Amino acid sequence: MNKKTRLTNEEAIALGFKLNKIPPYRNKAQYHITPEQQEQLKEIQHSGVAQHAKERGIDFNAITEYWDKTKEYSLRVRPEVVQLRDICTELIDEMQAHSPKYPKIERIRSSDSHLLVVDIADLHINKYATSELTGAEYNSKIAVERAVNGTKGLLQKSQGFNIDKILFVIGNDVLNTDNLSKSTTKFTPQDTDVSWYEAFKIAYKCYVEALELCLSVADVDVIHCPSNHDFMTGTFLAETVKTHFRLCDNITFDTSPAYRKFYKYHNNLIELEHGDKGKVADLPLIIAQQEPKMWAECKFRYGYLHHVHHSDIRQFQSSKDYIGLNVTYLRSPSSADIWHSDNSFLNMVAVEGFIHSKENGRVSHITHYF
Repeated sequence: MNKKTRLTNEEAIALGFKLNKIPPYRNKAQYHITPEQQEQLKEIQHSGVAQHAKERGIDFNAITEYWDKTKEYSLRVRPEVVQLRDICTELIDEMQAHSPKYPKIERIRSSDSHLLVVDIADLHINKYATSELTGAEYNSKIAVERAVNGTKGLLQKSQGFNIDKILFVIGNDVLNTDNLSKSTTKFTPQDTDVSWYEAFKIAYKCYVEALELCLSVADVDVIHCPSNHDFMTGTFLAETVKTHFRLCDNITFDTSPAYRKFYKYHNNLIELEHGDKGKVADLPLIIAQQEPKMWAECKFRYGYLHHVHHSDIRQFQSSKDYIGLNVTYLRSPSSADIWHSDNSFLNMVAVEGFIHSKENGRVSHITHYF
Protein backbone atom coordinates (compact mmCIF):
# COMPACT_ATOMS: atom_id res chain seq x y z
CA MET A 1 0.00 0.00 0.00
CA ASN A 2 2.71 2.47 0.98
CA LYS A 3 4.70 1.76 -2.21
CA LYS A 4 1.94 2.94 -4.53
CA THR A 5 1.59 6.53 -5.66
CA ARG A 6 -2.03 6.31 -6.73
CA LEU A 7 -5.01 4.54 -5.19
CA THR A 8 -7.44 2.58 -7.31
CA ASN A 9 -11.12 3.20 -6.65
CA GLU A 10 -11.44 -0.27 -5.14
CA GLU A 11 -8.51 0.30 -2.79
CA ALA A 12 -9.85 3.71 -1.77
CA ILE A 13 -13.30 2.32 -1.01
CA ALA A 14 -11.82 -0.55 0.98
CA LEU A 15 -9.46 1.76 2.80
CA GLY A 16 -12.24 4.20 3.58
CA PHE A 17 -14.27 1.36 5.06
CA LYS A 18 -11.32 0.29 7.22
CA LEU A 19 -10.75 3.79 8.49
CA ASN A 20 -14.39 4.23 9.38
CA LYS A 21 -14.35 0.95 11.32
CA ILE A 22 -11.18 1.58 13.34
CA PRO A 23 -11.95 1.78 17.09
CA PRO A 24 -11.18 5.25 18.52
CA TYR A 25 -8.21 3.94 20.51
CA ARG A 26 -6.47 2.55 17.39
CA ASN A 27 -3.96 4.58 15.38
CA LYS A 28 -4.84 5.25 11.75
CA ALA A 29 -1.13 5.72 11.02
CA GLN A 30 -0.71 1.93 11.06
CA TYR A 31 -2.29 1.83 7.59
CA HIS A 32 0.64 3.88 6.18
CA ILE A 33 -1.52 6.42 4.36
CA THR A 34 0.48 9.27 2.85
CA PRO A 35 -0.94 12.83 2.75
CA GLU A 36 -1.27 12.51 -1.04
CA GLN A 37 -3.30 9.32 -0.66
CA GLN A 38 -5.50 11.01 1.93
CA GLU A 39 -6.30 13.75 -0.61
CA GLN A 40 -7.02 11.10 -3.25
CA LEU A 41 -9.30 9.26 -0.87
CA LYS A 42 -11.20 12.43 -0.04
CA GLU A 43 -11.75 13.23 -3.72
CA ILE A 44 -12.97 9.69 -4.43
CA GLN A 45 -15.34 9.75 -1.44
CA HIS A 46 -16.77 13.06 -2.70
CA SER A 47 -16.28 12.36 -6.42
CA GLY A 48 -19.41 14.15 -7.63
CA VAL A 49 -18.59 17.38 -5.83
CA ALA A 50 -14.90 17.10 -6.76
CA GLN A 51 -15.82 16.82 -10.47
CA HIS A 52 -18.31 19.70 -10.17
CA ALA A 53 -15.63 21.89 -8.57
CA LYS A 54 -13.04 20.95 -11.21
CA GLU A 55 -15.37 21.85 -14.08
CA ARG A 56 -16.02 25.29 -12.60
CA GLY A 57 -12.48 26.07 -11.51
CA ILE A 58 -13.26 25.82 -7.78
CA ASP A 59 -10.62 24.61 -5.34
CA PHE A 60 -12.10 21.40 -3.93
CA ASN A 61 -10.11 21.78 -0.70
CA ALA A 62 -11.81 25.15 -0.11
CA ILE A 63 -15.26 23.48 0.09
CA THR A 64 -16.16 23.20 3.76
CA GLU A 65 -19.64 21.69 3.34
CA TYR A 66 -22.33 20.81 0.78
CA TRP A 67 -25.80 19.21 0.53
CA ASP A 68 -26.08 15.66 -0.85
CA LYS A 69 -29.72 15.20 -1.93
CA THR A 70 -31.52 12.16 -3.36
CA LYS A 71 -35.12 10.97 -3.39
CA GLU A 72 -34.48 8.99 -0.21
CA TYR A 73 -32.44 11.50 1.87
CA SER A 74 -30.93 14.95 2.17
CA LEU A 75 -27.57 15.18 3.96
CA ARG A 76 -25.38 18.09 4.95
CA VAL A 77 -21.81 16.86 4.34
CA ARG A 78 -18.62 18.37 5.71
CA PRO A 79 -15.45 17.00 4.08
CA GLU A 80 -12.47 16.81 6.40
CA VAL A 81 -10.22 19.61 5.14
CA VAL A 82 -7.31 19.35 7.57
CA GLN A 83 -6.09 16.10 9.07
CA LEU A 84 -5.32 16.47 12.78
CA ARG A 85 -2.38 14.08 12.47
CA ASP A 86 -0.89 16.26 9.70
CA ILE A 87 -1.24 19.37 11.87
CA CYS A 88 0.55 17.73 14.79
CA THR A 89 3.30 16.45 12.50
CA GLU A 90 3.85 19.88 10.99
CA LEU A 91 4.01 21.55 14.40
CA ILE A 92 6.48 18.99 15.70
CA ASP A 93 8.65 19.40 12.61
CA GLU A 94 8.67 23.19 13.04
CA MET A 95 9.62 22.95 16.71
CA GLN A 96 12.38 20.46 15.97
CA ALA A 97 13.72 22.72 13.23
CA HIS A 98 13.79 25.72 15.58
CA SER A 99 14.00 24.62 19.18
CA PRO A 100 17.42 25.96 20.12
CA LYS A 101 19.45 25.26 23.19
CA TYR A 102 19.50 28.71 24.72
CA PRO A 103 22.76 29.40 26.57
CA LYS A 104 22.19 30.12 30.24
CA ILE A 105 22.63 33.81 31.02
CA GLU A 106 24.25 34.70 34.33
CA ARG A 107 22.67 37.93 35.58
CA ILE A 108 24.26 40.51 37.88
CA ARG A 109 22.00 40.85 40.92
CA SER A 110 21.25 44.19 42.54
CA SER A 111 19.46 45.19 45.72
CA ASP A 112 17.78 48.06 43.86
CA SER A 113 16.12 45.97 41.15
CA HIS A 114 12.59 45.93 39.72
CA LEU A 115 10.01 43.76 38.01
CA LEU A 116 8.76 44.75 34.55
CA VAL A 117 5.28 43.49 33.64
CA VAL A 118 4.81 43.17 29.86
CA ASP A 119 1.15 42.55 29.08
CA ILE A 120 0.07 42.43 25.41
CA ALA A 121 -3.65 42.42 26.13
CA ASP A 122 -6.28 41.27 23.63
CA LEU A 123 -4.07 41.06 20.55
CA HIS A 124 -6.76 39.22 18.53
CA ILE A 125 -4.59 37.72 15.82
CA ASN A 126 -6.90 36.85 12.89
CA LYS A 127 -9.21 39.82 13.52
CA TYR A 128 -9.99 41.71 10.32
CA ALA A 129 -11.03 45.35 10.01
CA THR A 130 -10.82 47.93 7.21
CA SER A 131 -10.59 51.70 7.51
CA GLU A 132 -13.51 52.06 5.10
CA LEU A 133 -15.89 50.42 7.57
CA THR A 134 -14.25 51.01 10.96
CA GLY A 135 -11.86 53.94 10.51
CA ALA A 136 -8.79 51.77 11.11
CA GLU A 137 -7.02 48.85 9.46
CA TYR A 138 -6.35 45.67 11.42
CA ASN A 139 -5.22 42.18 10.46
CA SER A 140 -2.80 39.49 11.57
CA LYS A 141 0.24 41.26 10.11
CA ILE A 142 -0.56 44.49 11.95
CA ALA A 143 -1.23 42.52 15.15
CA VAL A 144 2.24 40.95 15.10
CA GLU A 145 3.93 44.26 14.30
CA ARG A 146 2.22 45.93 17.25
CA ALA A 147 3.02 43.07 19.62
CA VAL A 148 6.72 43.05 18.72
CA ASN A 149 7.11 46.83 18.50
CA GLY A 150 5.10 47.25 21.71
CA THR A 151 7.44 44.86 23.51
CA LYS A 152 10.44 46.78 22.18
CA GLY A 153 8.84 50.04 23.28
CA LEU A 154 8.21 48.86 26.84
CA LEU A 155 11.75 47.51 27.14
CA GLN A 156 13.19 50.79 25.87
CA LYS A 157 11.01 52.94 28.15
CA SER A 158 12.00 50.86 31.20
CA GLN A 159 15.74 51.41 30.74
CA GLY A 160 15.84 53.96 33.57
CA PHE A 161 15.16 51.16 36.03
CA ASN A 162 17.27 48.17 36.97
CA ILE A 163 15.10 45.29 35.72
CA ASP A 164 15.97 41.91 37.22
CA LYS A 165 12.78 40.06 36.26
CA ILE A 166 10.11 40.31 33.54
CA LEU A 167 6.58 39.00 33.99
CA PHE A 168 5.27 38.34 30.49
CA VAL A 169 1.51 37.77 30.28
CA ILE A 170 0.20 35.66 27.39
CA GLY A 171 -3.31 34.61 26.38
CA ASN A 172 -6.12 37.13 26.86
CA ASP A 173 -7.66 36.67 23.40
CA VAL A 174 -4.35 36.43 21.59
CA LEU A 175 -6.34 34.52 18.94
CA ASN A 176 -9.61 35.89 17.63
CA THR A 177 -11.35 32.55 17.02
CA ASP A 178 -11.42 29.11 18.62
CA ASN A 179 -12.81 26.73 15.98
CA LEU A 180 -13.31 25.95 12.28
CA SER A 181 -16.51 28.02 12.07
CA LYS A 182 -14.62 31.34 12.47
CA SER A 183 -16.19 32.05 15.83
CA THR A 184 -15.23 32.42 19.48
CA THR A 185 -15.32 29.69 22.11
CA LYS A 186 -19.06 30.31 22.55
CA PHE A 187 -19.63 30.55 18.76
CA THR A 188 -19.87 34.32 18.30
CA PRO A 189 -19.04 34.93 14.59
CA GLN A 190 -15.91 36.97 13.82
CA ASP A 191 -14.41 38.76 10.82
CA THR A 192 -11.12 37.00 10.02
CA ASP A 193 -8.25 37.38 7.54
CA VAL A 194 -6.53 33.97 7.70
CA SER A 195 -7.43 30.39 8.62
CA TRP A 196 -7.43 29.29 12.26
CA TYR A 197 -4.34 27.19 11.67
CA GLU A 198 -2.38 30.02 10.03
CA ALA A 199 -3.36 32.27 12.93
CA PHE A 200 -2.05 29.70 15.40
CA LYS A 201 1.35 29.56 13.69
CA ILE A 202 1.52 33.36 13.42
CA ALA A 203 0.79 33.76 17.14
CA TYR A 204 3.37 31.11 18.04
CA LYS A 205 6.14 32.86 16.10
CA CYS A 206 5.04 36.25 17.47
CA TYR A 207 5.37 35.10 21.08
CA VAL A 208 8.76 33.50 20.43
CA GLU A 209 10.11 36.75 18.97
CA ALA A 210 8.71 38.89 21.80
CA LEU A 211 10.02 36.55 24.51
CA GLU A 212 13.48 36.43 22.96
CA LEU A 213 13.53 40.23 23.12
CA CYS A 214 12.66 40.09 26.83
CA LEU A 215 15.30 37.44 27.54
CA SER A 216 17.97 39.85 26.28
CA VAL A 217 17.09 42.12 29.23
CA ALA A 218 16.22 39.83 32.16
CA ASP A 219 14.93 36.41 33.17
CA VAL A 220 11.29 35.92 32.23
CA ASP A 221 8.31 34.37 34.02
CA VAL A 222 5.45 33.65 31.59
CA ILE A 223 1.85 33.37 32.81
CA HIS A 224 -1.07 32.35 30.60
CA CYS A 225 -4.56 33.83 31.10
CA PRO A 226 -7.38 31.80 29.46
CA SER A 227 -9.96 33.96 27.68
CA ASN A 228 -13.36 34.02 26.02
CA HIS A 229 -12.33 34.20 22.35
CA ASP A 230 -9.80 31.35 22.35
CA PHE A 231 -10.13 29.34 25.55
CA MET A 232 -8.97 26.07 23.95
CA THR A 233 -6.60 27.17 21.19
CA GLY A 234 -5.05 29.81 23.45
CA THR A 235 -4.21 27.10 25.98
CA PHE A 236 -2.73 24.87 23.27
CA LEU A 237 -0.71 27.84 22.03
CA ALA A 238 0.67 28.47 25.51
CA GLU A 239 1.81 24.85 25.76
CA THR A 240 3.42 25.05 22.31
CA VAL A 241 5.40 28.18 23.25
CA LYS A 242 6.43 26.53 26.50
CA THR A 243 7.73 23.53 24.54
CA HIS A 244 9.79 25.81 22.29
CA PHE A 245 11.66 27.20 25.31
CA ARG A 246 12.12 23.85 27.05
CA LEU A 247 15.91 24.14 26.66
CA CYS A 248 16.10 27.63 28.15
CA ASP A 249 17.09 28.00 31.82
CA ASN A 250 16.20 31.70 32.01
CA ILE A 251 12.45 31.38 31.51
CA THR A 252 9.58 29.74 33.41
CA PHE A 253 5.97 29.04 32.39
CA ASP A 254 2.62 28.79 34.15
CA THR A 255 0.30 27.45 31.43
CA SER A 256 -2.39 25.89 33.61
CA PRO A 257 -6.02 26.42 32.49
CA ALA A 258 -6.89 28.10 35.83
CA TYR A 259 -8.84 31.30 35.22
CA ARG A 260 -7.10 33.37 37.91
CA LYS A 261 -3.33 33.40 38.26
CA PHE A 262 -1.27 34.76 41.16
CA TYR A 263 2.31 36.00 41.13
CA LYS A 264 4.53 37.24 43.97
CA TYR A 265 7.43 39.62 43.52
CA HIS A 266 8.90 40.37 46.96
CA ASN A 267 6.36 42.80 48.54
CA ASN A 268 4.01 42.70 45.52
CA LEU A 269 1.04 40.42 44.91
CA ILE A 270 -0.15 40.43 41.30
CA GLU A 271 -3.44 38.79 40.31
CA LEU A 272 -4.08 38.15 36.60
CA GLU A 273 -7.31 37.21 34.83
CA HIS A 274 -9.06 37.97 31.57
CA GLY A 275 -11.77 40.04 33.24
CA ASP A 276 -14.95 38.67 31.67
CA LYS A 277 -16.16 36.73 34.71
CA GLY A 278 -17.29 37.59 38.21
CA LYS A 279 -17.66 40.97 39.89
CA VAL A 280 -14.68 43.27 40.30
CA ALA A 281 -15.88 44.36 43.74
CA ASP A 282 -15.49 40.76 44.96
CA LEU A 283 -11.84 40.45 43.92
CA PRO A 284 -10.22 41.51 47.24
CA LEU A 285 -12.09 38.81 49.17
CA ILE A 286 -11.63 36.21 46.43
CA ILE A 287 -7.87 36.77 46.34
CA ALA A 288 -7.59 36.77 50.11
CA GLN A 289 -9.40 33.45 50.30
CA GLN A 290 -7.64 31.74 47.39
CA GLU A 291 -4.13 32.99 48.27
CA PRO A 292 -4.22 33.87 52.01
CA LYS A 293 -0.47 33.40 52.56
CA MET A 294 0.52 35.56 49.61
CA TRP A 295 -2.10 38.16 50.56
CA ALA A 296 -0.74 38.37 54.12
CA GLU A 297 2.90 38.57 53.06
CA CYS A 298 2.49 41.37 50.51
CA LYS A 299 1.78 45.00 51.37
CA PHE A 300 1.07 45.99 47.76
CA ARG A 301 -1.58 44.12 45.77
CA TYR A 302 -2.63 44.56 42.15
CA GLY A 303 -5.17 43.02 39.81
CA TYR A 304 -4.46 43.26 36.07
CA LEU A 305 -7.57 42.62 33.98
CA HIS A 306 -8.22 42.65 30.24
CA HIS A 307 -11.20 42.02 27.94
CA VAL A 308 -12.59 45.61 27.71
CA HIS A 309 -9.68 46.97 25.59
CA HIS A 310 -9.42 50.27 27.47
CA SER A 311 -7.82 51.56 30.64
CA ASP A 312 -9.88 51.53 33.82
CA ILE A 313 -8.37 52.04 37.28
CA ARG A 314 -10.34 51.46 40.46
CA GLN A 315 -9.34 51.74 44.10
CA PHE A 316 -10.31 49.44 46.99
CA GLN A 317 -9.43 50.89 50.42
CA SER A 318 -8.89 48.92 53.64
CA SER A 319 -12.16 48.45 55.46
CA LYS A 320 -13.02 46.14 58.29
CA ASP A 321 -11.56 42.73 57.44
CA TYR A 322 -10.84 43.70 53.82
CA ILE A 323 -7.39 44.78 52.70
CA GLY A 324 -6.71 47.14 49.76
CA LEU A 325 -6.31 46.12 46.12
CA ASN A 326 -5.61 48.15 42.97
CA VAL A 327 -7.41 46.87 39.87
CA THR A 328 -6.37 48.02 36.38
CA TYR A 329 -7.98 47.14 33.04
CA LEU A 330 -5.40 47.22 30.27
CA ARG A 331 -5.52 48.83 26.85
CA SER A 332 -5.39 46.62 23.75
CA PRO A 333 -3.21 47.04 20.65
CA SER A 334 -6.06 45.74 18.45
CA SER A 335 -8.29 48.14 16.55
CA ALA A 336 -12.07 47.87 16.63
CA ASP A 337 -13.77 45.49 14.20
CA ILE A 338 -17.08 46.28 12.49
CA TRP A 339 -19.29 45.23 15.40
CA HIS A 340 -17.33 47.19 18.00
CA SER A 341 -17.05 50.21 15.72
CA ASP A 342 -20.76 50.26 14.89
CA ASN A 343 -21.59 50.05 18.60
CA SER A 344 -19.16 52.88 19.47
CA PHE A 345 -16.75 50.63 21.39
CA LEU A 346 -13.63 52.47 20.25
CA ASN A 347 -10.33 52.17 22.11
CA MET A 348 -6.94 53.88 22.11
CA VAL A 349 -4.66 51.17 20.77
CA ALA A 350 -1.62 50.57 22.95
CA VAL A 351 0.51 48.05 24.80
CA GLU A 352 1.02 48.66 28.52
CA GLY A 353 3.59 47.66 31.09
CA PHE A 354 4.20 48.21 34.78
CA ILE A 355 7.32 48.49 36.91
CA HIS A 356 7.27 47.20 40.46
CA SER A 357 9.81 47.92 43.17
CA LYS A 358 10.75 45.10 45.53
CA GLU A 359 9.66 47.01 48.62
CA ASN A 360 7.56 49.95 47.41
CA GLY A 361 5.05 48.43 45.02
CA ARG A 362 4.26 49.75 41.56
CA VAL A 363 6.40 52.77 40.77
CA SER A 364 5.70 53.28 37.06
CA HIS A 365 2.97 52.70 34.47
CA ILE A 366 4.33 52.58 30.89
CA THR A 367 2.22 52.95 27.74
CA HIS A 368 3.37 52.42 24.17
CA TYR A 369 0.81 53.90 21.78
CA PHE A 370 0.30 53.11 18.08
